[in-house]
Amino acid sequence: MRTSLIPCLLLIILSGLFSCKKETNSTNGPKLIFKFKFDPNQERLNNIGQAAALQAGHAGQSPDFNKMSAHYIELAPTTLTALGAGTIVYRATETGAGGSTAIDFEKSGFAGDGEVFYETPLANIQAGKYDWLRLSLAYQNYNVNYYVDTVISGIPVKQEFTGTVASFIGFNTYIKNYTIKDQNIIVNANKKQGYWGFETTVNFGGINYPFSTTGQAPEGATTVVNPLFATSPVPAGSCVVTASFPPGGLNVTGNETSDIVVEISLSTNKSFEWIEVVNDGKWAPTKGEQVVDMGVRGMKLKFL
Repeated sequence: MRTSLIPCLLLIILSGLFSCKKETNSTNGPKLIFKFKFDPNQERLNNIGQAAALQAGHAGQSPDFNKMSAHYIELAPTTLTALGAGTIVYRATETGAGGSTAIDFEKSGFAGDGEVFYETPLANIQAGKYDWLRLSLAYQNYNVNYYVDTVISGIPVKQEFTGTVASFIGFNTYIKNYTIKDQNIIVNANKKQGYWGFETTVNFGGINYPFSTTGQAPEGATTVVNPLFATSPVPAGSCVVTASFPPGGLNVTGNETSDIVVEISLSTNKSFEWIEVVNDGKWAPTKGEQVVDMGVRGMKLKFL
């Protein structure tokens, strides 16, 4: 009975799920350093940078982030600076191995909460005043909870489990293979924004049953917060999150004597969102609760 129950349970669990390179430089002198922070309590914003509550009939949770990667980092002097016309201080390795130009996932770097994602000598940055930062996100890995409330083969199952999501949110990513948590997935192809992998382990009767699956979110399903949408739009399918520096901006003179450390705080406030079937605030894929968004919900900058 148990051996027939578990495969059925694992197949049902995911029926509702759709949906940066850390560089060290030996050059002496002060550096510009970017650190990630994942904040579940930070304001939740929509695509144009306005406060956004969950809409009626939807629910969400704030995932427990493990790591994140980015495609590039750009410093923009003004609100009118077109995408790509600012100072791009970092760009991940790209490849055409999958046919079209894509981020090379194999050569990407990652950082967790409070960790340095990228650093470069300030001597490499064009002197000037920058009011905005654009961060093109590429990949995120986090844990979510899901609830199973069903009867399989006559056995009631009512329990919460934890799963890990590997979410590719860059414009296009060439993936040879990747590890969700423990399960390695072989791809050897380009994947557009919204490709995901999910892994979980169900413990039943003292035995662990691992399970993983993959999928592709619909186009436009990933929130990309850009308060400059009217003056500096970003192309559809990209994940260029935009935020202003603190008042006074980032000033690079070329005469710095100490590091400038920028904390990039990303809002994970109910960033994992689904349509409720049972109005209990729990993601229940066995009830057909479909995920509709996996994008971060805003970015704030702070000098440390």
